[in-house]
Amino acid sequence: MKGGSNVLKKRWVYSVAALLTLSMMGVAQDSLAASSSNQQPPLIMVPGQGGQFQENFSPFSTSALQGTLGLIYQPLFYFNPSGQTVPLLGQSFVWSDHAKVLTVNLKHNVKWSNGTPMTSTDVVFSFDLLKKFPQLDGSQIWKVISGVRAKGPFQVQFTFQTPNSAYAYYILGTTYIVPQRVWKNVSDPTKSLNLHPMGTGPYILVSFTPEMYQFMANPVYWNGAPKVKRVDFPAYSGNESTTLALVQGKIDWTGLFIPHIDQVYSNRSPYNQYWFSDFGGANMIYTNLQNPLLKQLPVREAISLAINRQKVSQLGEYGYEPPATPTGYALPPAAKAWTDPKLPTQFQYNPARAIKILEQAGFKKNAQGVFVSKNGQPLSFTLDVVSGWTDWDADCSIVASELSSIGIKVQVQQLAFGAYYQNLSTGHFQLGMSWSGSGPTPFYMYQSLFQPNGSGNWDHWNNAVTTKALYNYEHTSNVKKQQQDVYVLEDAMVKSLPYIPLVYGVGWNEYSTKNFVGWPNAANPYAQGSPWVSPSNGIILSQLRPR
Repeated sequence: MKGGSNVLKKRWVYSVAALLTLSMMGVAQDSLAASSSNQQPPLIMVPGQGGQFQENFSPFSTSALQGTLGLIYQPLFYFNPSGQTVPLLGQSFVWSDHAKVLTVNLKHNVKWSNGTPMTSTDVVFSFDLLKKFPQLDGSQIWKVISGVRAKGPFQVQFTFQTPNSAYAYYILGTTYIVPQRVWKNVSDPTKSLNLHPMGTGPYILVSFTPEMYQFMANPVYWNGAPKVKRVDFPAYSGNESTTLALVQGKIDWTGLFIPHIDQVYSNRSPYNQYWFSDFGGANMIYTNLQNPLLKQLPVREAISLAINRQKVSQLGEYGYEPPATPTGYALPPAAKAWTDPKLPTQFQYNPARAIKILEQAGFKKNAQGVFVSKNGQPLSFTLDVVSGWTDWDADCSIVASELSSIGIKVQVQQLAFGAYYQNLSTGHFQLGMSWSGSGPTPFYMYQSLFQPNGSGNWDHWNNAVTTKALYNYEHTSNVKKQQQDVYVLEDAMVKSLPYIPLVYGVGWNEYSTKNFVGWPNAANPYAQGSPWVSPSNGIILSQLRPR
């Protein structure tokens, strides 16, 4: 949850031959028909697929439907890929009292979609709600702030327990603001489905069925009603119908992994475009450290050494996602100071060394060729992945085959996304393939992965050294000192392997310029382009205009 829960990377793969076969068969799911020729057609958006929709528009739910965050609800600011801070509900912010007080000035013209003003009261209420219901506070904001209060109708002041400049990112950029007048009447927001959402974003919900839900432009949006008047979210049940609809021009915006994308998609029409932006974090094998076998470092070392990441990149990802480096974080050349130069820059692929490590740790192969521990426990694990994210499915098949060849048995367990996410986020798994978060510096990925009880710490990593490094980073604004703290975190990632990076993720993003223009691209990366990423999804839609 590249991040975690907001950032969900939807992936599908589909062969050219099968695609053409389906095209001839006419197998497709028609989206809602466009209006008559003198009216603007809806923008058809498919951030994900998985069959019929379950109605849920709660900004606090990890199962909320796409568009809830970004299109309906917004945070105070957006930190875009170019490193710029884009004001949303907030106008400006300033630190004082030696980085212990953060004051946010709000925009004066923001209204809820029912026309009532959004004020500091709503912002304070949104953060107080996280305090009242700690399970909503995935970024653990209330562990670092001591209070939040309104300073007039358009100013909010956050007081920190100790100086902590790092947490401004979570407060300003990842916390979504809700209306007090609505949510004060919700007895338990952890269970609410919020069927009638009221937000500040560029769109409002107008209809829902399990097969389709629709948004219309918010006429009182603070930045002016979007020029894209209607956005339709049709349900697609599988790779075939989704990919075919995209190729046939029935989808305006989606995020698919398509092998040979130029041949299959972009070369078929000048309107067919794609831009795969860099996420920063890696797609990894998560190891549940509550498992007594996976808790042992030699087992994790052997798993890592036995995986040919070049094969995963080329065969599983068709070369679109490069092999990850041991730190698990991709950095542009200008940011190399955040990487400890003493650490290795490439993973070793050495199955023979993997076998030797296991043997030295006391593991022996049984009659079936599977390593067993001294007390007879076999190195046999399930590997959870989402069914239908078929590049990941292919990656996991490669991993399972590689591990089997050295004596570690792995059964790939393809699950519906809901079951998969529930398993990993609650610790009911052995191995799992998942994404990692990102942020302005590598700290934000490590904070999610290493912070005890952190939102992305699905491995249950708990280490005094890394916890101290996270604390030190948060409590200084000295960049040189922060880099040294990141070096400590990188050292743990590389040498302890609580997470095993495979490839660096990219933001899958295909879009059509037939009806709408103004999309972000490599030349103008004003927002992260993947349709499931918020709040950039709402920013993009509010920037688009009819051709």
